Amino acid sequence: MTKIFSNLKVLEPAACLVLATAGALTAFSSCTHAQEALPTDPGAIIAAQNEALSRPTGSGFVYKAESSFAGPGGLAIDRASDAALPLSLDDAMSIGLARNVRLKYDRANIRAVKGDTLGVLSALIPNLSLNGESSAQEINLAALGFKPSLIAGFADSGLLPPGYVFNEIVKVQTTQASVNASQVLFNLPDYELYRGTTNETRVVDLQKLTDDGDLVLTVGTAYLQVLADQANVANTEAQQRSAATLFDQATQKHQAGVGTNLDALRGQVEYQQRQQDVVAAQSQLEKDTIQLTRILGLPAGQKLDLTDAAPFAELAAMDLDAAKITAYKHRKDYLSVLEQIALTQRELKAVKYQRLPTLAFNGFYGVIGLTTSASYHGVFNAEGSLSVPIFREAAQRGEQDVVDAQLTALHQREADLRVTIDAQIRTAMLDVNAAKELVKVAQSNVELAQQELSDERDRFAAGVDDNLPLVDAQGSVASAQAQLINSLYQYNVAKLQLARNTGVVETRYRSYLGKP
Repeated sequence: MTKIFSNLKVLEPAACLVLATAGALTAFSSCTHAQEALPTDPGAIIAAQNEALSRPTGSGFVYKAESSFAGPGGLAIDRASDAALPLSLDDAMSIGLARNVRLKYDRANIRAVKGDTLGVLSALIPNLSLNGESSAQEINLAALGFKPSLIAGFADSGLLPPGYVFNEIVKVQTTQASVNASQVLFNLPDYELYRGTTNETRVVDLQKLTDDGDLVLTVGTAYLQVLADQANVANTEAQQRSAATLFDQATQKHQAGVGTNLDALRGQVEYQQRQQDVVAAQSQLEKDTIQLTRILGLPAGQKLDLTDAAPFAELAAMDLDAAKITAYKHRKDYLSVLEQIALTQRELKAVKYQRLPTLAFNGFYGVIGLTTSASYHGVFNAEGSLSVPIFREAAQRGEQDVVDAQLTALHQREADLRVTIDAQIRTAMLDVNAAKELVKVAQSNVELAQQELSDERDRFAAGVDDNLPLVDAQGSVASAQAQLINSLYQYNVAKLQLARNTGVVETRYRSYLGKP
């Protein structure tokens, strides 16, 4: 560490800040002695602990816009504030989980599935209803077939009292009230479908958790990208100031007659090249900040002030078998396939149970009477129905074949996903190891480039050499610093991807990044 910092004394202060912020000054050269001080292998921790006991995602920060304006259709749209929003990585996670549009769709889908579950439950529980009715009718009995000649025949046979007068037009006013009840007593297909709604609810819940993990990875990657952009801006600005100093020195030597015009021109070209680098780095920073704002669901144009520095912590070696066990236990997409298999098995049972009889009860109790009098009397009806399927084998077998095919496809999908998870974990581990080695090489390159730059500055100041080697040395330093920043970014992203592939990125991203 002492040697590294001594070589950096010749750098501009901002350039030193870039390297320190990026975490590049961690002594990889003393990696062997530092192994004992590294945190415990996150894979071992995850395998030994219950994920539910880990810290929740984010910091719990809730973003509230200072004002809003009416958009199309009167929809309220948040307005970006003039002040920059201080934003830590945990704050970004909390905001993204609360405001990301895709997760809002997932929450709406969860509510819809729960509503469907209640609809299935309604077919199994008792259904009660109250009914009240009052009516007034005027009926033409002759039109219904009760003609005077027919009624006269009843009178002649003695069925009607003597002197009975038949009115073809009658008025009837009745009032009735009743309680109706229905209950399915035995229906195994509906019962299995209801049991399957539990699996369906878990499927949509796991889909939402899968999207949560994707969002955590996306937010973390975007946040780290902006940090890397900020470091690149600081680096290019430091290189611009250094090139300006070199240009001034070459110009002064030329004016004093101890230097050449070629040195001055070379210094000017180098300075303008660094100006272009600054413009490009600032533009990239602004574009990546817009992308992060969009992912978080913040108002367009909202300025951000990232309060976390780019993290750096070496990840201890992870056992492949332990990582796969962790993934099969926590990967939400894999667990979702298992729940879909359980759901389809329920559906298959429901189809098979359609061969069984169903038993149901229906009935009501109420009162009915004339509206104009107090003469009411109770009425009721109670009936049970038994339905036995006799022959619907063609439809039965067709439905069973369809569900069997779906179940086979899901089993194949599960097997394929297990292989995919294995490949993803192996690939992520290779990326982590490769990125770690790249960081080591990049740090060594920065150290060597700084030493070369220091020597060339001494030679140029002593008049031993022109500024061509010095310009080349400055370019080497700029390239080495940019490569180091990019390597650190790739290393952190690779660790996040490994956490995602093992299914624990939502709750363990801090451990993988080395954050407290």
